[in-house]
Amino acid sequence: MSTRSDRPRNRADRQRSNKALLLQPAPVRSVQPSSQADSQERHSFEVPNNAVVREQTGNPTLSSSRELPAQSTHPKSAQPSAGHTAERPARQKLSSLLRSSDQAGAKKREASGEWKTAISKYVNLYNKAETDQHFAALDDYIDDKDHCSRLRYRLERLRERDLYRGVLPARGETKADLIRVNESPTEVSVLVKLHIKRQMEQSGLYYLEERTEFERLWLNFTGEAWRIFRVEPVIAERRPRFGMAEYTGAVEEEVLDQTREASVFRSTPFLNLDQYPQLKQRVKGIPYRREMAAAYADRWWNEGNPAYEEFEVNCTNYISQCLFAGHAPMNYTGKRESGWWYKGRNGGKEWWSYSWAVSNALTNYLSGKRSSGLHATVVESVEELQLGDVITYDWNGDNRYQHSTIITAFDAAGMPLVNANTVPSRHRFWDYRDSYAWTEQTRYRFFHIADHF
Repeated sequence: MSTRSDRPRNRADRQRSNKALLLQPAPVRSVQPSSQADSQERHSFEVPNNAVVREQTGNPTLSSSRELPAQSTHPKSAQPSAGHTAERPARQKLSSLLRSSDQAGAKKREASGEWKTAISKYVNLYNKAETDQHFAALDDYIDDKDHCSRLRYRLERLRERDLYRGVLPARGETKADLIRVNESPTEVSVLVKLHIKRQMEQSGLYYLEERTEFERLWLNFTGEAWRIFRVEPVIAERRPRFGMAEYTGAVEEEVLDQTREASVFRSTPFLNLDQYPQLKQRVKGIPYRREMAAAYADRWWNEGNPAYEEFEVNCTNYISQCLFAGHAPMNYTGKRESGWWYKGRNGGKEWWSYSWAVSNALTNYLSGKRSSGLHATVVESVEELQLGDVITYDWNGDNRYQHSTIITAFDAAGMPLVNANTVPSRHRFWDYRDSYAWTEQTRYRFFHIADHF
């Protein structure tokens, strides 16, 4: 399921220089599909064919029932017998019962598949709300008032921030996949994966922002239609507050011993093969390849590199891989509470340092004073950061950092755009005010990674 939405721009926007088109293609206005085939191309899942067949066979069934003979076919000159006259009302009553039964059955069959249509409409309205940065599109469609308030507050933050930045969403597209479905005749719960793309315009230049989020939807059948009565977003950047059992280990500090085993794992330490001679001989001055770290981040933002373990909370593991791809040397101590290293899994045993996989531990490691190996400088403002630098996030202001990102691009005003994992994100504005995890107490720590190790 996918949907697109475009926002018209004013005359001043249209008169801007065409040089902006060199960054990103100009936004293309979407049109309503003119055929069923066109519509199917915009959806990542479709209503099954049998649901369509039920809709198509309902009326023919009714039509067929109406064609059942209700009167005698004897010619007018022939007088019907008394028995035949007595049977006519009974035959008419039977025909009426058959029509009523067919209508009820057809309605029930149609309703059983319409919950997918309700979700399709929800995704369309969600995309419109994201693109318009306004909740009005969904206001009358969701019965969950708590989520309505939650989503309205998030979109208000997003709209306020982008207006301050001078950024306008030029186009939006949202695709949805059904990950898990629990279905009964009158109630359905669905875990939905949303892949959201937004093309942003700033000072006549364009960039594409992407992220992937999960929501669980509950629907019930009211007798006339399916309604969404509950929505719970999966807030994977922090401990979920809304009852997602399959994500109970979302805070990294709590999942160190609960990470799932990958199908591919190593029993020997990873090493930068290009840098191995320098590491072995303790040669200083290894340059940090910032562009390689950013390229790795763009390559693996939405999937796990099979050469590494992939954790349920994967953001810091992903950031460590990016730093390593930029030739940051490991500090291998063999002790999980010290150094910065990764060895894989051997005999079911986890062989990596806390600083490799835990945001709070990486924050502490990068904050430490050292002059060799991976080290960084804590800076006061985001404007001081460069490509390949790192930001960590403390959502609650309690000095426990729960999320990590890496800078992979900059907007037209020179502000950082970041990549992340767990909630896969690519070229997302650094402050995360568009996330459900963000609170008024959110604090950041900015790390400028050393140019040489």
